[in-house]
Amino acid sequence: MLSKPRTKKGTIEVRRRVPARYASVEPRKVIWVSLGTDSVSEGKGKADAFWQHHIQMWEALLVGDTVIAEQRLEAAREIAQARGFSYLPIRKVVEGPVEDLLQRVEAVPVRKGKPDMVSARALLGTVPDVGLKLSKALDLFWELTSTEMIGKSTDQARRAKNPVIKAINNFIEVIGDKNIASISRDDMLDFRQWWAERLEEEDLTANSANKDLGHLGKVLKRVNELKRLNLDLPLGGLKFKQDEAERRPPFSVDWIRKKILAPSALKGLNTEARCILLGMINTGYRPSEGAALLPAHIHLDGKVPHIQILPDGRQVKTKNAKRVIPLTGISLEALREGRGGFPRYRDNPSLSATINSFLRENGLMETEDHVLYSMRHAFEDRLLAAGVDERIRRDLMGHRLDRERYGAGASLEQAHALVQRIAL
Repeated sequence: MLSKPRTKKGTIEVRRRVPARYASVEPRKVIWVSLGTDSVSEGKGKADAFWQHHIQMWEALLVGDTVIAEQRLEAAREIAQARGFSYLPIRKVVEGPVEDLLQRVEAVPVRKGKPDMVSARALLGTVPDVGLKLSKALDLFWELTSTEMIGKSTDQARRAKNPVIKAINNFIEVIGDKNIASISRDDMLDFRQWWAERLEEEDLTANSANKDLGHLGKVLKRVNELKRLNLDLPLGGLKFKQDEAERRPPFSVDWIRKKILAPSALKGLNTEARCILLGMINTGYRPSEGAALLPAHIHLDGKVPHIQILPDGRQVKTKNAKRVIPLTGISLEALREGRGGFPRYRDNPSLSATINSFLRENGLMETEDHVLYSMRHAFEDRLLAAGVDERIRRDLMGHRLDRERYGAGASLEQAHALVQRIAL
């Protein structure tokens, strides 16, 4: 209730009894505070806001000691906000200004001569953070932006949500359902590279990738801001320029021989990813094409070992992608080891991210601009340097020929002899 003016300046005060429900977290039986105004109408509005503020804080305090870690962290954020602070992990509290630390300490309420530990953990940032997974962040995003769907029909809401869901699902498939606090710059670059390969392989426009990157960034930024997570999100500088295909530099022959093919260089990479990478060196297949190989596509026992890139259980990238590639050198050895195909990555787009991360972490990237797809470019460059005819190069790479096609092209035996000359 609102009391009569009690101060010399006639300022209105609010005085309300604390509900019995909150006795365990609020030792006062009555709340009494000045509202800083002598206007009854203004005081009424301030009193309602003041009371709602305290109700939220008490509810958060009740939750703080009774629920699982994720809810406890959310409660801590609400408690800190109710006391006039943003929730910060203890590391950031200690690293921040001393004045802020002192103010937080002073804001911890004392109950019966002892500091309230629930509030202390909230203000000093010692509540364990179990993290917020990407899938949960998307659920929160819909809650936080629910007003944006007001007035939309069911179909309009579906069309508004689907591109956002697709972007998050794409990121989760490539990177995994990580805690958003642990998303690194390398994760974002791996996702961007996944899109770079799709742009090249599927002849898509940069706008397709930029929409995904934009939706992903929107979800992360909104959740970070409205849930006061205070995260430094590595989202800058990721968009593709319109109508500009991203060309990656090829690995040099020297680098492949001395670094990637060095004894034990790929020891820590799982068998399927390692075989796909090595198979790529002398075939130039797209990573997704290597991952999709079935046992029936891998021919090792005939006169000329080879693989077939076929629309068997999947679509090939273009009509020219259907082809036969001879197996030579290290790639032949890799496909012998992987003769059963690569089920781990057949329908899993994380292959490039896995290999890129491994090569980067183990000093096997020739430059910062090199990626797994650079191995495909390296194969094509070696064919060019060896003087292999353009028609044969394009047939091996699965590229379109910029003129009418005549005849069947090189035989498998002829292609094998040419690739054998540049095989590693």
